[in-house]
Amino acid sequence: MLKVGSKAPSISLLDQHGKKVTLKDFTKKRVLIYFYPKADTPGCTQQSCLLRDIRKDIGKTVIIGISPDALDKQLKFDQKYDLGFTLLADTEHVVAEAYKVWQKKSMYGREYMGIVRSAFLISAIGKIEQAWYKISPKDTPTNLLEALEQ
Repeated sequence: MLKVGSKAPSISLLDQHGKKVTLKDFTKKRVLIYFYPKADTPGCTQQSCLLRDIRKDIGKTVIIGISPDALDKQLKFDQKYDLGFTLLADTEHVVAEAYKVWQKKSMYGREYMGIVRSAFLISAIGKIEQAWYKISPKDTPTNLLEALEQ
């Protein structure tokens, strides 16, 4: 697991519009990176919509969602819920592995690899300020707001 104070792993992925996005694009801004398992599923929709709803309360903090979904699915998800922030397609789970959120999971006795819902607040200088592994969808915006108040 990544530790608070460590350098955030780099990101270089395509967003829902096919534009390359890197973490360096947001130098001098705080960034919330949240990993979600699958676009347009109940928990992921709740988490993303709750983050959308607090955008006016987080100042210049940037929100970036990352999942293994393809670009077209990310775009449909953004448009369907009018999210208005960057969604990145990590189809090869390279960034998820770097952030230690691509892990073995199990459901109904079947084991598989997948995203462990997690969120990270990255400082304006690229350090991890907060790391929330196994976060619930509804706690993501609450934890972000609390961290920004500190």
